[in-house]
Amino acid sequence: MATGIERKLTTILAADVEGYSRLMQLDEVGAMTALKESRAVFARLIERHRGRIANTAGDGLIADFPSVVEAVQCAVEVQTELAARNGHQDPGQAMRFRIGVHLGDVMVDGGDLFGEGVNLAARLQSMAEPGGVLISQAVYDQVRAKLAIGYQLLGPRQPKNLIEAVTVYRLLLDGAAPDTDGGAPRPTAGATGAPSADRHVATGEGAQADPRARVVRTAQRLGIIWGALFAIDMVTGRAFWSVWPGIAFLAALGLQAAPLVARGWFDVALARYAVITMALALVNLASGAREPWFLWPAGALLTVALLRRTRRTHLRSPPDPRP
Repeated sequence: MATGIERKLTTILAADVEGYSRLMQLDEVGAMTALKESRAVFARLIERHRGRIANTAGDGLIADFPSVVEAVQCAVEVQTELAARNGHQDPGQAMRFRIGVHLGDVMVDGGDLFGEGVNLAARLQSMAEPGGVLISQAVYDQVRAKLAIGYQLLGPRQPKNLIEAVTVYRLLLDGAAPDTDGGAPRPTAGATGAPSADRHVATGEGAQADPRARVVRTAQRLGIIWGALFAIDMVTGRAFWSVWPGIAFLAALGLQAAPLVARGWFDVALARYAVITMALALVNLASGAREPWFLWPAGALLTVALLRRTRRTHLRSPPDPRP
């Protein structure tokens, strides 16, 4: 390991300005002034919550905190104060930040932070809406019963250039649940200050936000469609051709449900390989073939799965401490 580099577990806050290049084109001096004022807000609140600014590049900022709760509380206060400042400006010229918060292992070199933990926080930030905050599952597990904030489960997301999908939550800074049915936003238990056993349930998490609900809804729809196809099959001569769309529907449902059953070593990719293998086995059986030809593509899929796991393990292995 290189001299001066250490590792630590910390909470990373990544922030970035939405549309900064556009703001600079509109008014360079005004944009630079607004950026300095916004950074002063970040610096003051980060210090208040016992964090420190580790990196600043362009209009972005990386900070780390010894406490997960303090990091999330800081993100909320920053967005709240900046939203109040933007309320007095033209919406087209307001400077709005996106923030991502993640708890992970990082490398420290001369005060700067590097590593996958920092990258994931930055990816969460890039996926956040302007003026919003996204947090990872690791952060949510630590703060869900400790802060009077509402949470919306967005489900598994695949950050750019990262190997695995991550479960993402959005902070409901306005104290209202997301509008999932076209009506007015609903008040949330998380915004009242009363703790709840599971905040993302208390926030009115609906079918749009809950991946389990989406799988159930998909299963219901595909079941109705296949039932209609099966009825047509029976009426038109019982050729049993409806088995083929049935297998396709099962495969589609399995691929959608794969992130929900993935746990530990059985990751999302392996779950999807298993679904494809089972679909091929059903095709093999339904076609009446005497030879189990599906074993050949199944073997190829297993090989790919093992190669991916080996590569992922290699990428995540810590550097050799020996010189």
